[in-house]
Amino acid sequence: MPKRTDIKKILIIGSGPIIIGQACEFDYSGTQACKALREEGYVVVLVNSNPATIMTDPGMADKTYIEPLTVESLEKIIAKEKPDALLPNLGGQTGLNLASGLHTQGILKKYNVELIGVKADAIERGEDRLAFKDTMEKLGIVTPQSKICLSVEEAELVAEKLKYPVVVRPAYTLGGTGGGIVYNVEELRTITTRGLNASLIHQVLIEESVLGWEELELEVVRDAKNQKITVCFIENIDPMGVHTGDSFCVAPMLTVPQELQKRMQDFSYKIVDAIGVVGGTNIQFAHNPDDDRLVAIEINPRTSRSSALASKATGFPIARISTKLAAGITMDEIPYWRKGTLEAYEPSGDYVVVKFARWAFEKFPQARDILGTQMKAVGEVMSIGKTFKEALQKAIRSLEINRYGLGVKKFRALTFDALKEQIAFPSSERIFLMYECLRRGVAVEELYKITRIGRWFIGEMKDLVDFEEELLKYKWLEVPDKKLIQAKEWGFSDRYLAELFAVKERTVRERRIILGKKNRYAAIEVSGVPNAAYYYSTYIAEDTVKVSDKKKVMILGGGPNRIGQGIEFDYTCVHAAFALRDDGYESIMVNCNPETVSTDYDTSNKLYFEPLTVEDVLAIYEKEKPEGVIVQFGGQTPLNIAQQLKDNGVTILGTSPESIRLAEDREYFRERMKKLGIMQPAGDAARSLDEAIKIAKRIGYPLMVRPSFVLGGRGMEVIYDEEMLRKYAQAAIEITPEFPMLIDRFLEQAIETEVDALSDGEDTFVAAVMEHIEFAGVHSGDSACAIPPRTISEKHLKTIEEYTAKIAKELKVVGLINIQYAICNDEVYILEANPRASRTVPLVSKITGIPIARIATQMMLGRKIKYFPELKKHTFPYVGVKEAVFPFNMFSEVDPVLGPEMKATGEVMGIAETFGLAFYKAEEAAGTKLPTEGNILLTVADKDKKALLPIAKRLQKIGFTIYATEGTSVFLKEKGVENIEIKKLPEGHLLKFIERIEYESPKNIIDDGYFYAY
Repeated sequence: MPKRTDIKKILIIGSGPIIIGQACEFDYSGTQACKALREEGYVVVLVNSNPATIMTDPGMADKTYIEPLTVESLEKIIAKEKPDALLPNLGGQTGLNLASGLHTQGILKKYNVELIGVKADAIERGEDRLAFKDTMEKLGIVTPQSKICLSVEEAELVAEKLKYPVVVRPAYTLGGTGGGIVYNVEELRTITTRGLNASLIHQVLIEESVLGWEELELEVVRDAKNQKITVCFIENIDPMGVHTGDSFCVAPMLTVPQELQKRMQDFSYKIVDAIGVVGGTNIQFAHNPDDDRLVAIEINPRTSRSSALASKATGFPIARISTKLAAGITMDEIPYWRKGTLEAYEPSGDYVVVKFARWAFEKFPQARDILGTQMKAVGEVMSIGKTFKEALQKAIRSLEINRYGLGVKKFRALTFDALKEQIAFPSSERIFLMYECLRRGVAVEELYKITRIGRWFIGEMKDLVDFEEELLKYKWLEVPDKKLIQAKEWGFSDRYLAELFAVKERTVRERRIILGKKNRYAAIEVSGVPNAAYYYSTYIAEDTVKVSDKKKVMILGGGPNRIGQGIEFDYTCVHAAFALRDDGYESIMVNCNPETVSTDYDTSNKLYFEPLTVEDVLAIYEKEKPEGVIVQFGGQTPLNIAQQLKDNGVTILGTSPESIRLAEDREYFRERMKKLGIMQPAGDAARSLDEAIKIAKRIGYPLMVRPSFVLGGRGMEVIYDEEMLRKYAQAAIEITPEFPMLIDRFLEQAIETEVDALSDGEDTFVAAVMEHIEFAGVHSGDSACAIPPRTISEKHLKTIEEYTAKIAKELKVVGLINIQYAICNDEVYILEANPRASRTVPLVSKITGIPIARIATQMMLGRKIKYFPELKKHTFPYVGVKEAVFPFNMFSEVDPVLGPEMKATGEVMGIAETFGLAFYKAEEAAGTKLPTEGNILLTVADKDKKALLPIAKRLQKIGFTIYATEGTSVFLKEKGVENIEIKKLPEGHLLKFIERIEYESPKNIIDDGYFYAY
C-alpha cells in the first residue's frame, strides 16, 4: 500500500517538559517522526513547549510552535495551519491525552483533522481502564481481578472484597502517577484521592495484587494491512510491584520459555488487531511462575520509554517505522537488511542488552528510597555485551554513581540482619545489597524468596561474587593470567579490579593488554535503513568493526539523565555531531543513554553505545585514532575523566582540562578575579570542619557552601549558623572527598543573572544575558529566567559583558563558557564560571536564533569569531521566559521548597511580545493554571511585608478573597488591604484552612516572598 496522497500537512504533538515517566525518549521519537514524514514529502507542523529538544530546532519541522500544550493552544494552531491529519502517538502520554481532548471537544471534527496512527477509540481502549478491561474480556485474555472506581468510598468496598494489598492504577496518566500499592484502608484513602486527582477522567482501577510475579513486555508493530511483527521481548528482572521504568531488565528474554513467549505474542497480536493501532504498541504481562497464570496488565498504544529501549536494543527504529506506517506505507514496502522486506523481521542477535535505571534520591533526602508502582527514576542506561554478566557490569559502570562493579564497601559494614532487612523492600540499592548478601553466604533460594528476582539472575550474580572472592586470595602480581582474562570476559572493569587490589587503573590496563585482552567491537544493524549500524564492545568475541581513514572527531555524551544533567547536554552533543559532519569530519559519538537523540543511528557517522569511563573511551580512541575529543558538551560526565584521558595521550579539543579544573580551583580562581578587578563574595575553601568554622567566623553568616566539581548544585546549601555548618560539612566532604568544600558569603536579596558566551581563545561574544526571576539562592536550573533581561540596568549589562570577556580570555576558553553573576547593592559580583556547555544553551539558541553549540564546535576546529557574521548584538521584538518543572508529585513526602541544590527535571519556554504574556505562557506550559479569582493565602516574614503590599493591592483589585496569617494580616489592614485573619500552624487554624479550601479552586499561597498556585 503506497503512502497516502489525500493528506498533505500533518500535525505532531510533542511531549512537553522532561518529567519522571516522560523523558527525552520522546525527543528521539519526535525527531524521527519529523524526518520520516518530510522524507515522504509531507508538510510537518510541530507543537512542543520544551526548548531543550532537537525536535523544536529550526528545520526539523516545516513549522514549529513552542507553545503551551493545552487543548486551547492547539485549537488556535489547528485553526491557523489547517493540517489534514494529527499524529498523536509520538508525544507520550501528553500527546495521547491532548488528542483525546481535541476529539472529545469536537475540535478535530470542526477543522476536519484526521487522527492517524491511533484512532480516538483505540486511545480509549488503551488508556481507559474500563474500556481496556472490556476489550480483554471480549478477546478471552485474562486480566487481574479489578474494578473501576470513581470515588474513595467505592474503592474501599472493592479493596475489602479483593483483600489487601491492592494496586491503585489511575487512568490516562504516566509513569504510574498518582497510583501505588496499598496495604490498608488508610493508605487506600490517601492514594485513591491522589489517583483520582491525577486522572484525566477522574477514574482509578482497584486491582488485585500480583506482587512478586514476573513482569514481561513485548514491543509489537502493526501496519494497515494487518501485518504484525514483534520487535523485542523484554524481561523485567525486578518482579511485579516495581514500575517498569524503575525495574532493571534484559532483552532478549533470558529465562522465559519459548512456549510462554509465543503465548504472549499471540495475545499481543490479538490485542493490537482489536485496538487497531497502526505503528508501535507496548504490551505488559504478569506471569506467575508457580502456577503458569498469565494476565495482561496494560498497553501503551504509542511510542514509549520501552519502545525507545527496544529500538536501541534491536536496531529497529520503532518511531521512524511507526510514522511511515501511519502515513499509509506498509512493512512489505520497506527493505529489511537481513532478507526481503520488513514484515519478515524477527528479533535476533548474539548479544544481551541490560537496562538499569538512574535515580535522584540524593536530591531528595526526605524521600523514602522504596520502589513501587509509581515511577521514581529520572533516567536510565543501556549496556550491550555478549553475556548477561558482561552487560550487567557495563550497566553498573555506566550509571555515573562512582561505582564500577557490584561490590560496595559501605555495605560490608552492615550487620547480617540489617542487610536482609534492607533487601526485603525494592530500592535503588537492592542489587548491590544482594551482592553483599551473596558474599556473606546467603543462598540463591533464600534471596529468591525474599526478592522474587529470578533464580537464574541471582545465580549469575553469585558466580560473579564467588569469582571475586577467589581473586582476592591473590596479591596483584600473583593473580594467574587466566584469572585476569576471565575477569575481563565476565565484565569486571579495570577500575574495579584496581580498587580490589589497591593498584592504579593504568596498572591493570597495561597488564591485560599484554595478555591480549583489548576491547573488541561488534555491530548492531539498523532495520529498515540501508547500510546503517552502531557498535558495542566485548572482551569475548573477535573485532568485526572496520575503521575508515577519514579525518574524525569524537564526542563524549552525557550518560544517563539525572537532575542537573539532562536533555540540554544531549542537545549540544547532537549539534556538535551535525557541525562536524557539515565540516567534512567523521563524527564519532560515545554515549550509553537509550532515550536520547545522540544515540540515534543517524545523528553521528559512527555511534559507540558504551559507558563513559576511561577504560571504554580510551579503547575507542585507540581504535579510531580521531584528531581529538570534545568533552565540554556532555556535562560533568566527560569532564570528570578529561584529565585522565589527556594524561593517557588523548587530544582534548577546545578549552583544556587544566583550564576547566582551574575554574573549579577556588584559591586559583579567586586570585585570578582579584587580578582582573572583578568583585566576588568573600569566600575560601576548606578541607575539614575546623577549617570551615574558621572561615565562617572570618567572613560571617549566611554562607553558600558546596562541594567542588559537581553539577546541578549537588550538595549545595545556604548555611545560617555554626550548628547548620557542622551538620552539613561532613556530607559535603563525602560527596567529593578529594576536593575542598567551597565556602562563600551568601548575598541576600541579590538579583542573579547568567551568561552564555562563545570564545575563540582571544575574542568573546556574549550570546545572551539571562535574568533570574527568583532571588539568588535558588539554583539557576530551578529558577525562571527572562531573555532579554527586564530590570538590569545598561550599566550592569555592560559590566557583565566586560567581565565575561576578561574571564574567558584569562581561562583560555575555546568554545562555550557559562558565567553566573549576582547584582547586590548596585555592584556586580561573579559567583562562578563554567568553561563548558551549560543547560541553558538550547534556550539561548532558541530565543536568539544563534546555533551556539554548532558554532562552538567550529571554534574548537580552529575558526575565529570574526568568521561568524551572525555573532552580533541583537534586539528582540519579543521576550522569552524559561520556567522549571519539578517532580514533587512523585515524591509526596518531600517539602517542595527550592534552594541552591537543583530539583527540576525539565523546563518549558513561553515567548511573547511582552514579559507578562511570556511568563503566563511559561507557567501554563509548566502545568500551573494561573487563577483569575478565588481564595489566596498570604504569609510572609517581616522583611518581605513592604514588598508584598503592592502585590496584595493588585490581588484585591482583581477580586481575590485574601486570607493572611496574624502578622501579615495586621500589616495589610493597616495599609488598607481588607483580609481575613487565620492563626498559624500551632493553633491549627492554618492547616484546617488549607484542608477546607482543598476542594475550592483556585488556592494560592504567598510565602516568604514566593507565589505558589495550587
